[in-house]
Parts: sequence; structure tokens; C-alpha cells
Amino acid sequence: MNLSGNTLFIPGATSGIGLALARRLKDRGNTVIVGGRRAEPLDRLREEGFGAVRIDTSEPQSIAEAAAQVIAEYPDLDGLVTMAGVMVPEDWHTPDGFLQTAETTVVTNLLGPIRLIAAFIEQLRSRPQATIITVSSGLAFVPLARTATYSASKAAIHALTEAIRIQLADTSVQVIELVPPLVATGLGDTAQNPRAIPLDDFADDVIRLLEAQPDVREILVEQVEFQRYAERRDDFDRALAVINGATGR
Repeated sequence: MNLSGNTLFIPGATSGIGLALARRLKDRGNTVIVGGRRAEPLDRLREEGFGAVRIDTSEPQSIAEAAAQVIAEYPDLDGLVTMAGVMVPEDWHTPDGFLQTAETTVVTNLLGPIRLIAAFIEQLRSRPQATIITVSSGLAFVPLARTATYSASKAAIHALTEAIRIQLADTSVQVIELVPPLVATGLGDTAQNPRAIPLDDFADDVIRLLEAQPDVREILVEQVEFQRYAERRDDFDRALAVINGATGR
């Protein structure tokens, strides 16, 4: 992925990691369209020079309408970042403690990216060079028990990304997986977690890695390697204990 001259749609970019990356990508000469559910942050981002489109990635009709709008207004669109997601604690002792949350999480975190890619894949394939960036998590590789379905949904995104990268190898579409560690975004209790890395540090590292490796398959900042390579180190049980607070790192 070249870091300038692209036209990128980033649903879920009105806050957190999505917004931090959107600003950095815009600063590097890209046209960036952000997507979100609420009018107020979208209006504010329009004033900053972003394109802005209302989208609820948990709703198929909203995705279809947003995709039609984005493609009509930005026919040079050549990048999609499937950023939107939810992370909510669950208690699996009773159905009331997890079922509704789990269903919502799967719809948003897994079906949402699948539906987004379906809505944009023909547009992206029509471009000489294009990029899909999926967003998994360190929890895809070592899960957090209290957000079990979130962790599972991100593991599914990892597997999905590996598979569609192979399928799309005969096209102009590059498929990249962004694997965030614990980042202080406000998602869940990350803002209060002393182990969360600062958002700006993470976003800067992501851009640095993309600049250094434009053909990268996975964007892995140093802090996520503890989870990403736990199985490879034959260290999964210890990593699981660390992530779930049973022992110090």
C-alpha cells in the first residue's frame, strides 16, 4: 500500500484508532472518507476536510446505502478499512449474561466487515491498485475471558483475512490485517488500563510500519507480538494467564 494518493473509506473512524489513522492518512495526501452512526462527529470531521458518510455497520441496508453513496461521490475509491467494532464484557454463567451481547458482537465485528467487503469488492477490483485493511486484535491469538465473543470474532477476522488474501491474489487488491494490542481508546475499559499503550503512539507506529513495508501482510507493532507469537514460542498458557490477570508479564 502506498501511503499517499489513495481514496480511502474508513467506517468506524469518528473516534479511537480509526480517527487517529484517518488523520494521519489524510495528512499524507490521501482523500479520506470517514463513516459513523452519529451526525455530530461526522459534521465536525467534514469541517476538518474529511468526507463523511453515515453508516451503521450492524445494518445491511445502511452498509448498502453508504457504499452506493461513497462510490458515487468518490469514483476513484481504492481503499477500505473495516474499522468499526464493539467490545462488551460477558458473563457466561447464564444466558442473560452473554447471549444478546454475543449476538450483537458477531453481527458488528464479523458480519459487518464481511458485508462491507461485499459492498465494495467490485469497486476495489476495478482499480489498478487497491487495498482492504481488516482489523483484528491481539485477542485473536490470546483471548480475554471476559470479552469472549469479541476475542472469538477477532480470531475469525484473522482467519478470514488469511483466506481472502489467497482468493484475491489474482486481483489488484492487497489485503492487510491490522492487529492492535491493548490501546487506550476508550473501548471497553482501555482508557483506565495502565497496560494500554497511548493511542497516538500506536497510530504513529502503524504509519511507520506501512511506510517501511508497503507489501506487509500483518501490521504488528512491538507490543502485540507477545500475543501474536505466543503459540510459536510454545508460551500460550503463560500468555493467557498474563492477558487475563492471573500473573505478571
